[in-house]
Amino acid sequence: MIPGGGQPNMQQLLQQAQKMQQDLAKAQEELARTEVDGQAGGGLVKATVTGSGELRGLVIDPKAVDPEDTETLADLVVAAVQAANENAQNLQQRKLGPLAQGLGGGSGIPGLPF
Repeated sequence: MIPGGGQPNMQQLLQQAQKMQQDLAKAQEELARTEVDGQAGGGLVKATVTGSGELRGLVIDPKAVDPEDTETLADLVVAAVQAANENAQNLQQRKLGPLAQGLGGGSGIPGLPF
């Protein structure tokens, strides 16, 4: 029989939870510093966002600017920002996905690697 009725060591659980919390905070800080791009119109409009989704930059090729057709330019800007945000979400999944699995996505005791 396992001492304590087979219950996991509470101290180990707390240490594992603290480590996961630290790893999550570190990953979130990395995401906030990492920039990803998205583009539209074959590169006529490029948007840069952080891994956490904050818009940091927008570059518009002068060829995309037509004073008679600002609607197309607006559509290109929206599409570029959406593409950049999709790339940021993919980055978030790669960085935070393994941490989320450790929070109960696996089998066994949530937060423990077994």
